[in-house]
Amino acid sequence: MRIKKVRSKKEMKAFVRMPEHLHGQSDCFVPPIWMDEQNAYYGKTNPILSNSEFELFLVLDDSGSAVGRTLAYVDFNHNKYYNTDIGFFGAFECIDDNQAASLLVIAAERWLKAKGMHTIRGPIHPVAENWGFLLEDYDTPPIYMSPWNPEYYHRFFTEAGYEKTKDLLVYEADMGKGYEIPGRFDGFMERYLKRNPGITIRQLNMRDLKRDAKAILDITNTALGDNWGFVPLELSVMEDMLKKLKLIVDIDAVWFVEDKGKTVGYCLGFPDINILLKKINGNLLPFGFIKLLMGLKKLRDYRLYGIAVLPEYQGKALDALMYIKMYEKLAPKKIRLEANYILEDNLNIKNALLRLGMTYCKSYRIYDKQLAKG
Repeated sequence: MRIKKVRSKKEMKAFVRMPEHLHGQSDCFVPPIWMDEQNAYYGKTNPILSNSEFELFLVLDDSGSAVGRTLAYVDFNHNKYYNTDIGFFGAFECIDDNQAASLLVIAAERWLKAKGMHTIRGPIHPVAENWGFLLEDYDTPPIYMSPWNPEYYHRFFTEAGYEKTKDLLVYEADMGKGYEIPGRFDGFMERYLKRNPGITIRQLNMRDLKRDAKAILDITNTALGDNWGFVPLELSVMEDMLKKLKLIVDIDAVWFVEDKGKTVGYCLGFPDINILLKKINGNLLPFGFIKLLMGLKKLRDYRLYGIAVLPEYQGKALDALMYIKMYEKLAPKKIRLEANYILEDNLNIKNALLRLGMTYCKSYRIYDKQLAKG
């Protein structure tokens, strides 16, 4: 086997299609939107990679066929924000073969070390926008914008000296199986708004999407600045995310809280389109796009992507208000809501979700390894 840097269109196609090649027969494999994916690994077309230096690697077997891939990159915004020298890997896929995996791991480490990095961290995928290797529940398909991987991926990295740096937790509330907001919240919203007449709650305004997107951007960058791994979002990154979400948005899952007209918090959820992407095999043309739009209203799985409140309004239960409004709208649809990427040491969010009756269901793990100096 040998390692190969991606240079040609043929090699790029092999890189992009690698997940399908390896996992296409698995019930848990969900294809990306191929139209977007084929152009996503160029700096000019990806807002995160445009601010990074990166390299794509393939591992080839004796016949010259690609059997694994990874991406190594230096995120300049991250290292500037944290004043550190951490390099990242992502987009890792590989057959169950220690030699193939070792070639990919060593290639990424050497490339990052040559760029002056002293730590490698991952997987953090700058294209799919997902973090970590799935740590359990390998028989369940992933929700949109979250990872799935076979269990053996962990072995490749632990045997190569990687250690856990952070676990990201997932909680769920299945309204189709009897989930209800705990009784202690009965009448909570009515009492709260009566005591605080300046506070109002509203849904996403599709007619003024840019304004609401800017509010999400500003609140995120202000409220989440102390969260592990967080890097302030740039407008281009937010616009790229909204491009992905605009067509699938359900205003019943997106809420804002305002204080005398000032937006001070948001709750962002969206339907899980992975089941539809699987049905159309990631192809929007010729009829996939129509099938995607027609299937949206039938989806029962949703993802709670984030809740954030400006620092001066934190601890005032505004997050609960938005969650209750979302619940009131989604409960009649009998949906299952999955809250992803909860930092294992973020006790405030964990406790808030548990108070709301959500239950833990799985985790993702991110690894670190120190790169030898010299």
